[in-house]
Amino acid sequence: MAEANYHFTLKFLGAVSENRIPDIVNALTEAVAPFAPFVVSARGVGVFPDIRRPRVIWVGLNSTELAELARAVESTLERIGFAREARSFQAHLTLGRWRDAIKPGAELRREIERRKDEAFGDSVVEKVILFQSILKPGGAVYSELEVFHLEKQRAEDC
Repeated sequence: MAEANYHFTLKFLGAVSENRIPDIVNALTEAVAPFAPFVVSARGVGVFPDIRRPRVIWVGLNSTELAELARAVESTLERIGFAREARSFQAHLTLGRWRDAIKPGAELRREIERRKDEAFGDSVVEKVILFQSILKPGGAVYSELEVFHLEKQRAEDC
């Protein structure tokens, strides 16, 4: 996956008709309004769905604010007709995908185990982006539809 495509998903909407975009923008504007920029820590490597049949390799993201933001996005989008996710939110940054199922070797299992608690650093989350993704033979191509800046002032900044 190209570094420019690195992102974490708060909510996957699937196929959406263009006339729904204004409602989505309004809902996301409401969802992000209470949030100031916050720090997220990258820690640990893992795979989805599991090590016996990995399809996605990821780095975990730790932040109370990120989980709260995901809940706010989920709630506001549910109110305009998007189904709530059946699975709980697992904050992660996708590093890559295997197109075909692979049978992991001992080396991959060792590396995942060795890096399961490794700290990779912190980043500041300053915005939420509504992306459109178009699947192409070379992978997904993302384009920004709207950017929502986290601008609320923190209590210690006032």
